[in-house]
Amino acid sequence: MVPKIKHDNPDACISCNICLTSCPVAKASRLYRGPKLNGPALTRLRKLVEEDDPMVQYCSNCKNCDRVCPSGTSISAFNMKARAEYFKHNKHDMADMILGNNETMGKLMTSIPFVSGPAANLGMKVARITGMIEKMGVTSKAPLPSYAKVNFPSLFKTIKQPGCTDKVLFFPGCYVNYNEPQLGAALIDILNRNNVEVLWDKRLMCCGSPILSTGYLDKVEKHAVNNIAILKEYADKGIDIITTCTTCSLFLKQEYEELFNIPGVHDYAHHVYDAMEYLMMRKNKGLLASSFGTVKANLSYHTPCHLRVQGMGRPGLEVVRQIPGVEVEDLQAGCCGLSGVYGYKKETAPIGHVIGTNLRDRLTVSEADYGICECNICRLQMTNGTGKTARHPLYVVQESFNQSAGRQ
Repeated sequence: MVPKIKHDNPDACISCNICLTSCPVAKASRLYRGPKLNGPALTRLRKLVEEDDPMVQYCSNCKNCDRVCPSGTSISAFNMKARAEYFKHNKHDMADMILGNNETMGKLMTSIPFVSGPAANLGMKVARITGMIEKMGVTSKAPLPSYAKVNFPSLFKTIKQPGCTDKVLFFPGCYVNYNEPQLGAALIDILNRNNVEVLWDKRLMCCGSPILSTGYLDKVEKHAVNNIAILKEYADKGIDIITTCTTCSLFLKQEYEELFNIPGVHDYAHHVYDAMEYLMMRKNKGLLASSFGTVKANLSYHTPCHLRVQGMGRPGLEVVRQIPGVEVEDLQAGCCGLSGVYGYKKETAPIGHVIGTNLRDRLTVSEADYGICECNICRLQMTNGTGKTARHPLYVVQESFNQSAGRQ
């Protein structure tokens, strides 16, 4: 589903304060004045005066304010633009430079298969133990994702796909590319079994979410221009685009339009699908060639904020609930609080930790074998001190198909 593009006029805000009641940051900390004041209200003020306000760092860009706004105001986009404006007059700290360049770091840390990734993971572990990471402005209390032994671009070259009727373009994003390439492999396996060939284009760049969160708006625009041209190229051929990350799909369909108003987004947006949304769509059309086998599992599902705002329902939960033997509890726990870069910066990490308390507490006391969630970062928060692991729903689907085919 393509989200409705929001208004980029701050005067569209009617000052009703519903965004304040839905903001997880405002509920967790009095340091933040709220999305309305920090977004539309101060955007009006900045048209009159140059305001240098450090308050802009507290928005997590969870987009709950956008989801509930009755007038369709792009509140989160105003906040992100204000953050970028702030850094025109103030220096970035080391944490911004580290966390905002995740794609560059990922390429470097996985450059040598079976060597770079494990070495980088060991280095991060030492940095956390010694407190070095705190000196860089990054918290040691939130679980950083580990780097893969072999990155997705290298892994993709080794995967032999059968001849398929349909084709899709996979947008892996930086997390699958450098942290969890096996998730991309699982998607390929599932789609291949259902007569869909998965394409990958090496020209694609990170969607830009971590770069935006650290205030490098000009860099995000370069990523947007590059990605929009490539995605339009495939969409013009009738090829759908699949992501395994709700933040990536949101960026491709909505954030580029809200932030930059670049022509071309409307040409491909209706071709962009979250992986679970795509599977549900094909099932509803009778296009799933594989049948679900029994999986004995007790699971807890968490809904990511960036899935909610896209208005597609919760296809991951719907699909998993159709697998025989699976019991799924809907945690209904609100925002995870990690929110990408937000939960890793030392200044905002404590707020993110408070926001995520509800999710962690509910998962901890649940009877689930493990948690499931489409968002990569949410899954990291779900494992943080709960004693439970968290997986993408695609793995449950893959296991079900394996059982149906008699494969282990």
